[in-house]
Amino acid sequence: MKLNQPRKRIAYIVSRFPKITETFILFEIVELARLGTEVGVFSILREKEGIMHAEAAPIVERAHYGKLLSWAVLGSQLFWLGRSPAGYLRAWWRSLSGSAASPSFFLRALAIVPVAAHFARQMQEEGIEHVHASWATHTALAAYVIRILAGIPYSFTAHAHEIYCDRTMLGEKIRESEFFITISEYNRRLLTELYGPECAAKMHVVHCGVDTSLFKPRNTVRTNQRFTILCVACLEKHKGQRYLIEACAELRRRGVDLRCLLVGEGKDRALLERQMRELGVGQCVQILGRQPRHRVLELMAEADVLTLQSIMTPSGMSEGIPVCLMEAMASGVPVVASSIRGIPELVEHGRTGLLVPHSDARALGEALLTIYTSPALAQELAIRGREKIIREFDLTASARAKQKLFEGVAADDQLVEMSQRAS
Repeated sequence: MKLNQPRKRIAYIVSRFPKITETFILFEIVELARLGTEVGVFSILREKEGIMHAEAAPIVERAHYGKLLSWAVLGSQLFWLGRSPAGYLRAWWRSLSGSAASPSFFLRALAIVPVAAHFARQMQEEGIEHVHASWATHTALAAYVIRILAGIPYSFTAHAHEIYCDRTMLGEKIRESEFFITISEYNRRLLTELYGPECAAKMHVVHCGVDTSLFKPRNTVRTNQRFTILCVACLEKHKGQRYLIEACAELRRRGVDLRCLLVGEGKDRALLERQMRELGVGQCVQILGRQPRHRVLELMAEADVLTLQSIMTPSGMSEGIPVCLMEAMASGVPVVASSIRGIPELVEHGRTGLLVPHSDARALGEALLTIYTSPALAQELAIRGREKIIREFDLTASARAKQKLFEGVAADDQLVEMSQRAS
């Protein structure tokens, strides 16, 4: 297909919308639309979070939501039973038998299949030509069911936990997909080792990206003299905030006048607050909760360093390449991060940031102290960090690469990489 032909109508399947912790998906959709791709959003659940990015508002009104207990969803089951009973039963059989080894996946499949059947009917009516799932787990299962029922080809993006922890049905989803995307070379190597050459032939590495015209170095002089550490992440074990709090306590003991701002919310908040009280750092470490993007931009402008002490949990839960690191680097803020998974592809130690072993509060503290005591090095890391983002992690280039894949004109990763370098 030539690029001057009409764009395909694309459907994005997301798990929850608008979910503030998945802003990279929202802005990917916004950027694809800006580039001329018509994108419809189909969300398995409607997110009811109080904070929502302004850019999500117009999409929310047009999006489709999977209301499981509704007459519309029930009607779609009857529609497919009448139109394609064999296909409908096959969708159920493959989804449930494929998920049988994982109780959590099996239970979710009981809800995903009827919602996907409803989406399949809506997509047919709207002339959707390609379905893209935002994750390799439940959204990819929905795309898989839609292909069985409506024959619409699909792709998906494999990020992190969904290929590190529970890979139920992943091989089947890969086989039935038109292609799929992953966000790092680390993931490419892992999946090729697990699923072989057939998988490698369908896989494209396309980095997530950030808006480098929005996230850019501050143009004003900071007035706050305290060493300001920023962490933007949900408050969950694999994000490693407890090691950051421990590192802050040690820095305080060594006489560093600091403040540490934790942006995010999550199930570990109470544990982190208790740790702050026990270590006596409640005056310098503050949990700000969820914040909209404009406030994150303001906090980036105030920060001396952004850090994310990502860890790998016993279950395999961990980061892929965190977008908040990209946002900080684009903003001219030096970063300190864990040397796990795909992170070294973004943060090159001593060049675009500092890397430390995961689960190591002492090493993290030393790296933060290096940023504090070596402003010239911090500035050099910040400059090179932004250059890295512009070169390899720009939102427009990333969206353009995906757009070419959706249109069927990016036959291999060389073309994708060329698109990533063009901006």
